[in-house]
Amino acid sequence: MKKLLGRLMLGVTGWKLNTNGISIDEAKKTVLICVPHTSNWDFYYSLACFWIMGVPFKMFIKDYYTKSWFGFFFKALGCIGVDRSKRQNLVEYAVELINEAEKIAIVNTPEGTRSFSDKWKQGFYQIAKQANIPVALCYADYRKKECGIFKLISVSDLTFEQTLDIITPYYDAKMAKYPELYNPKLY
Repeated sequence: MKKLLGRLMLGVTGWKLNTNGISIDEAKKTVLICVPHTSNWDFYYSLACFWIMGVPFKMFIKDYYTKSWFGFFFKALGCIGVDRSKRQNLVEYAVELINEAEKIAIVNTPEGTRSFSDKWKQGFYQIAKQANIPVALCYADYRKKECGIFKLISVSDLTFEQTLDIITPYYDAKMAKYPELYNPKLY
């Protein structure tokens, strides 16, 4: 049902899915980074793509969305509310979720905000490294009206900077809904 709904969501907006021949099933557990993240519409397109691909995902979002009267909706989508005013070890919690699951994808937006960000946050890298799982380079390209996955990369033997050097060529501001909010300098 979700696959059909995802196809409908993309079809209505004229978007298409491009997995570049990559199946998330290749990696039963992964961290999906969704870049660029400059609009709430990114969630819509990512959700449609992940449903079509059959990705069993979890994502951390502001707890406002999970505690309000419509919180049941976001929880049903796989969202986990986080109180951003409190210091929490989300990396440790994500690794725990990964270790307990047979198949899971943790969605992460390394920019950490829809606004302009000076640099990427390291959470996705730390989760992948500690859980020893790959990172899937996911995207929403508003120029091409296309979303999908560029590549799966292993970060087990890489520093954060080396990881970003591999990732950088895949993303640019022209892809974003609001290009002025994407910072191509990741660190």
